[in-house]
Amino acid sequence: MREWFAQRGWTPFPYQEEAWRAFADGESGLVHAATGTGKTYAVWGGALRTDPKPVGLRVLWITPLRALAQDTVQALQAPVEELGLPWTVAGRTGDTPSHVKQRQRRKLPHALVTTPESLSLLLSYADARKQFAGLQAVVVDEWHELLGTKRGVQVELALARLRRWRPELRTWGISATLGNLEEARDVLLAGAPGRLVRGGIDKRIAIETLIPPDMDRFPWAGHLGLKLLPSVLTALEGARTSLLFTNTRNQAERWFRAILDARPDWLGQVAIHHGSVAREVRGKVEAALGGGALRCVVCTSSLDLGIDFAPVEQVLQVGSPKGVARLLQRAGRSGHQPGALSRVLCVPSHAFELVEYAAARRALEAGEIESRPPLERPLDVLVQHLVTVALGGGFEAEALRDEVRGTHAFRALTDADWAWALAFARTGGTALEAYPRYRRLEEREGRFVVPDRTVQRHHRMMIGTITSDRQLEVKVRRGQSLGSVEESFVARLRPGDTFVFGGRTLELLSLREGRAVVRKAKGAGRAVPVWFGGRMPLSSQLADAVRRELADPSTGPETDAVRPLLDLQRTWSVLAGPEELLVERTRTRDGHHLFLYPFAGRLAHEGLATLLAYRLTRDRASTVTYAVTDYGLELLSDEALDPDWRALLAVDGVRDDLVGALNATELARRRFRQIARVAGLVFEGYPGQAKSARQVQASTNLLFDVLAEYDDQNLLLAQARREVMEAELDLPRVSAVLARAGEAKLVLRETDRLTPFAFPIWAERVRAHVTSESWEARVRKMVAQLENHAGQLVG
Repeated sequence: MREWFAQRGWTPFPYQEEAWRAFADGESGLVHAATGTGKTYAVWGGALRTDPKPVGLRVLWITPLRALAQDTVQALQAPVEELGLPWTVAGRTGDTPSHVKQRQRRKLPHALVTTPESLSLLLSYADARKQFAGLQAVVVDEWHELLGTKRGVQVELALARLRRWRPELRTWGISATLGNLEEARDVLLAGAPGRLVRGGIDKRIAIETLIPPDMDRFPWAGHLGLKLLPSVLTALEGARTSLLFTNTRNQAERWFRAILDARPDWLGQVAIHHGSVAREVRGKVEAALGGGALRCVVCTSSLDLGIDFAPVEQVLQVGSPKGVARLLQRAGRSGHQPGALSRVLCVPSHAFELVEYAAARRALEAGEIESRPPLERPLDVLVQHLVTVALGGGFEAEALRDEVRGTHAFRALTDADWAWALAFARTGGTALEAYPRYRRLEEREGRFVVPDRTVQRHHRMMIGTITSDRQLEVKVRRGQSLGSVEESFVARLRPGDTFVFGGRTLELLSLREGRAVVRKAKGAGRAVPVWFGGRMPLSSQLADAVRRELADPSTGPETDAVRPLLDLQRTWSVLAGPEELLVERTRTRDGHHLFLYPFAGRLAHEGLATLLAYRLTRDRASTVTYAVTDYGLELLSDEALDPDWRALLAVDGVRDDLVGALNATELARRRFRQIARVAGLVFEGYPGQAKSARQVQASTNLLFDVLAEYDDQNLLLAQARREVMEAELDLPRVSAVLARAGEAKLVLRETDRLTPFAFPIWAERVRAHVTSESWEARVRKMVAQLENHAGQLVG
């Protein structure tokens, strides 16, 4: 590797040399270094050194994305080919042609680049142990993306299997932009001793912000950012190739169209890349980008990870990155070479995002990067793994139990939980054992195997933990279809609740057969949730940084630009300190408003608003609607709201109150749908004959009802309820916000008008609820009133 580096005019970094030595000495560990500083070769160099004449599979390289696999194969092949080494490198993912997979079944390459799903599939074949007999090392790339996910647990279980066959196996992770490095290493190595190799290279990152030329006319709320299109076009003209990141696919489509409308002469030089774009098209975009043929690619998180596009000179981030690590990761897509400058130009969509950019810069300078907590005991993944291992040669129960306990995720697995998982994989449990299709395992001479060929075929087709949210049709009872909406939105509603869709106020009658059956609302509901699940919530790390930035603004272009707005907030209300909780009480033509500003992020505010609305309406008949942003929440009622703040913000009873506030059964039913798919309880059909969403939903709903009635202690049901609270409603963070509120000084302010902090939350609710008057007209009217007040203040 030193010779190859020298041929290219490179000098190895000290951390690369450290990793090579540690690898050669038989150690395992985690390499953490900035994007574009040679992490791949820090590990690959050690792997090549271990075996000058490899025979059979020697190195398994796991990557989280199919799109990364081919790029990684090329990166690993470069030194092999140029040095004339007798190594073969190939990839195996869901995109690999079937004839190539068949050839690999007969003879694997020396180094195989694959995904967690493809690895599990390899483990499901009877000759798996023979195929991995010579394996010397496993490398898990982009470990920070897998940590804390069910795919990460899938990797943990696969590693435990490989280590049982190969106790001397070396395991190395590669990571960037991660706060809990020691924990990440320990999870990967299942608590075994290991090296933490830190890059120690200060990656040069230039974070700049487009300051609106006229802050007086720049919006206080919004998320598109198209007001700055002229400035963005100027920035694109100044670089050879740029990536323009947005946070949603809808936003990406709008920016792509706006750029071409403004510059039709760029047709063919601007492309779009996101998860809904066909795989073949994405591949062409990536090839053109790598070849320097594109001026700009408008993209989402689909290009977040480590594909090396050397021509990219700058990154533009439209809107808040919502996390410190995400901004750092995206910035690293430019200047993706050691020593190169990574440039990111931040494009605000509204005024307060300037504060977020300043806060993110300060957090990066202080080294405050988000952590990724690992998952604990996802039994659906375990059930799937039991069937996989039974296919791959079978297993003895006690031996596999001890093997599974060797992972971080299942280190505290009890005998009772193990017995339940084994029985469930074997017969489907007490409620399903009468149905042959759920009898997947059979014990023969002390070993559990899968004798049924149909079960074998179905399981291999369904291996994996990736699930997606479904769309529900909104249909008037005995009437027309109004369109579709995300199931995650409707699942939070009880029959009788109202919501707005297509400009109509509707009452939910029922959820059945993949449809939300509604009728025109005759009156207000008990509560009207306003959820925006498609928008990323502010991370805890960045939310804390924003709160500190507002309390003590730094000196910089962003805060200088937004300072008049902060002064206006201070004049009309107050800028609360980090140890204070601001509550504004305002009366408008809509009714009585309470605005609270925990600055905890949208997801936590959604759960908190649900909880507070429920507590306000529990003891007396009233209607409370609510809306949220990343900074705060609004509670609105026709009657004056003067609560007992100590009781309203109490931490005690949070879980029970959230269950009472929401359609908890429907939420658990929806979550169970994903769990049932991972656990192998539903089969989604053969290629070209896939079952419809309605068919799959009906099957999982029936399973849920059967288990709820006849096996209420089923651990998958318990997991569904737990995941609803922890993953969807963010109960830990809601509880932390309430605990902080209990210790904070409550600052109550009566305001004559909407303040700069309150206006964005008000606009969110108006967007969802105004029907007789357009949202834009209503907002323009309110803006004019606020500008008039501000002008009088300045005068």
